[in-house]
Order: sequence, then C-alpha cells, then structure tokens
Amino acid sequence: MAINSVPLAASSLLLLLLILCSCSGSFGNQDPVNSDLKVPVPEFINTVKGMLKVVQSVTSTVLKFSRGFGNSRLSNAISDCLDMLDLSSEELSWTLSACQNGSQGEGGTGNQGLDMKTWLSGALVNLDTCIDGFEGTNSFVQKVVAGGLSKISTLVLNSLHQIQDKIPNNIGASVVVIGNRQFPPWLNGTDKGHLETNRLPIDVVVAIDGSGKFTKIVDAIAAAPELSTKRYVIQVKKGVYNEYVEISKKKWNIMMIGEGMDNTIITGNHSYKGGWTTYRSATFGVKGKGFIARDITFENTAGPEMHQAVAFRSDSDLSVLHRCGFRGYQDTLYAHSMRQFYSECRISGTVDFIFGDGTVVFQNCQILARKGLPGQKNVVTAQGRKDPVEPSGFSIQFCNITAEPDVLASLNTTTTYLGRPWKLYSRTIFMQSYIGIAIKAEGWLEWDGNFALDTLWYGEYMNHGPSSGLQGRIKWPGFHPVIDSSQATNFTVGKFISGDTWLPSTGINYKAGL
Repeated sequence: MAINSVPLAASSLLLLLLILCSCSGSFGNQDPVNSDLKVPVPEFINTVKGMLKVVQSVTSTVLKFSRGFGNSRLSNAISDCLDMLDLSSEELSWTLSACQNGSQGEGGTGNQGLDMKTWLSGALVNLDTCIDGFEGTNSFVQKVVAGGLSKISTLVLNSLHQIQDKIPNNIGASVVVIGNRQFPPWLNGTDKGHLETNRLPIDVVVAIDGSGKFTKIVDAIAAAPELSTKRYVIQVKKGVYNEYVEISKKKWNIMMIGEGMDNTIITGNHSYKGGWTTYRSATFGVKGKGFIARDITFENTAGPEMHQAVAFRSDSDLSVLHRCGFRGYQDTLYAHSMRQFYSECRISGTVDFIFGDGTVVFQNCQILARKGLPGQKNVVTAQGRKDPVEPSGFSIQFCNITAEPDVLASLNTTTTYLGRPWKLYSRTIFMQSYIGIAIKAEGWLEWDGNFALDTLWYGEYMNHGPSSGLQGRIKWPGFHPVIDSSQATNFTVGKFISGDTWLPSTGINYKAGL
C-alpha cells in the first residue's frame, strides 16, 4: 500500500488541476490563446462568486420593500426585480458550475465559452429589466436598488469580457433535418421525433371539457417534477384557456403539445396601462430550461390602446417553439434572454412585436403586422443588446414578412418597419426571407433621433419580395446592406464586430462564417 501512495497523491493533484482548468481556461502562465478564458480560472471563479454575494445583498435590500405599498404597479416592479435577481443568481451559478466542473456542470451545448457568455448575458438583461419595471412609479425604491444593480452589471460585463470570442463549433455544422425541415442540434433524438409525430409519451392531459387529468394548464405545470432531466410531456386539448401561466426556473424540460395553433389557445389581457410591468404582463412566461411547445397559440387581447401587452415571454435556454402562434399588439413576443428557436410559427402585432435580448433564430415563420392605433407606426423587431460583447441578436431566416389584410388595404396611413434599436448595440438580420409590400422602402426606423445609429448592427441578405430592394434603405452607419456572399461572410458570424457568435443553428451550412 505504501508503494502506491506517491502515485496516488500525484493522481489526486492531477485531478485537481484538471478540475480547475475544466473551462479550458488559462492557469498560471499558460498561453490563453486556445482557452475559453482570457484570465486564470481561479480569478474568474472568484469574480463569479463575488457577483453571487452582491446579488444576495441586493436581494436582501429589495426584500425590505416587498410589503407595505398600495401601488400595484410598484408592487409588480418589486416582484419583477426579485424574480430577476433570483434568475440572475441561477445563471451565475450555472456559469460557476460550468467553470468548476466542466462537462459535469449545468447542462449546455458543450461549447462552454458560448454557454457561459449566454448565461452571463442573461444575468445582465435581468438587471435592466429590474430597473425598467420601475418606470412610471416615481418611487425612491428604484434609486435605492439602482446602485447595487449597477455594481452587479459592471461585474457581469467585466466577466463577459474575460471570455474568449470564439465562433461556436456547431455553427454551420450538423443541423437536424426531418423531412424538408431543419432543427437546431441541441435537440436530442427523442425530441426531434416529438416535434414531427403524434406518437408521444404523454405524461398528463389538460382538457377544458374535463376529459383530462386537469382542466387548467397551471395545475399541470404545478404537477411537473422540478429540475428534471427527463422530458415531461403535457398534452393540451383544443379550447381557449383563459389563464396566466408561469413556468418557474426549476421546471426543466417541459413539453406542451396542443391540437393546432387555431385550436389550442392560451389567452389573457394584462397590459402596462392596466397596471402591470411589461415583463409581468405576459399571458405565458417560461424560465425553466429546455422548454418545447408545439401547435399552440399564445395571445394577449389587451388591444393597441393598452400599449405594452406581452403574449409570450421566454428566458428558457435551449428552447424550441414549433408551429405556434403568437398574437397580440404591442410587444407580442418577448424573447427576453437565452437561446431560442422558432420554427413554422405565426407571429403578429404592431409596435416592437418581437423584442428582447435573447439569442434567437426564426425559421420558416409568418410574421404579420396588424392594424394599431391611428397614425401608429408598426415595427417588427426591437432587439435589446446593450454591449457588443453580448452574444445576443435576432436572426430571421426563410420567413414571410407581411401584414394582415386591413393593413395591406391602408398602406398610405399605416407604415411598417423591420426594426428599431431598443438598446445601444441592437442587432438583427433578415436573410433569405420574403419581404412584402407592407414594409416601408426605408426598411428601418430610428428609436430616438440619432440614438444607436452608429453602434447598432442591422443586416439584410438575399431577401426577395416587393420591399426587399436595398436602394431606398436608410443610410445609418450601423446598417449593412449585403450584396454578395463575400460581404455576408464578413459580418454574419465570424468576422462581425465583437466576435458574432449569435447565429446558432440557422439551418445553413456555413463556411468561413456564412
């Protein structure tokens, strides 16, 4: 036994070093060029641990204001802030786990650098959402918590800059092809089949007529296991479900199957003018990772006069929505954060009706502008990237960009644009899509004067249709009208400013970034 003691100690030391370097990060004087981190792993770990402590401290401060206010909007803002801090703590914990434990950490794509950037970016947007929720409250609470949130934001941004900018290995690599449809590679074999067949291992059925185990979706969600690595399938039979659904961060891998986007409808009417924050106005919200939905419509019927009124909001990493409808007016679909994939969906609205700071791909979707308030301008996207190091952005590919019949009948009085910059580094590309006559020749709309026109990144590539021409487009420094493939290669993925790794799994075989 004594003879083996030295090798055993050496083996243990080697194992410890492997764990510390499991991010493929630099350690000591090791060359960081081929690592996921620009700093030593222990330094990065200590930074994340420090952020977790600050989040805990700010949470304690906000908790002091969680009771005693009669103002419902302020109460909702405080509740949002606590939710955002809790979600940020979770995302920081995932980042820490991935760095400490490598592939044994929290689930991701296997590309640890991109995973950590995605989660840190999610934590960053959460802090902004917390502050945004206090808009219109005239409350001192916002000022009290703003200092702590600003400190966390600075730390998160610093950590984002400590991760190498790498083109993800899976971009342009193997996509999942089922029939003539393409899906991202993070779906496992079972889930791929679920999306295209009706032979499903149903765990529970929801039916308004009483033929299932539950009559309400919220009850089925409550019955789902927490932190499950196994897919939990909920069949939602046809009907109009008037309820507000929130899938918490602990409800992983939930799959909801409806009976068609015109048959299974989840509806609500919460709105900003009705006293809700934009985040809290969602009819359906999901935080739990790995969410999948098929053949369901999510709607908000508040109407254009009620301003922000979200139908669907998602912070679910590695989530998929297939053949789903999203129907509302202003702020219909809130892709708040994380990696999301939308396939063959129908999305309709008026102002900024696809918005958020997620890393999102829309493929083969129908995107429809609706009739809003008199004189109101329709805007399809409002992407919210606030720093160039974030991996977030919207890619809209193989889609049909058009409008509902009443908009098409009044093009002289209703104008529609592809997007406007919600945040300083807003990033969106429309490519290989049909752009219908409803879109103005200028294509894009400013947010507020010259704000973000130099720093945003908007692109168009190989689109077709009556309003796809680039001659009449705006001339902003941040707009990139792509004419040939060599230009596309320079900005779509690998050679775009700040390391563009935001275009995951578009279904195109990329070479040198395209």
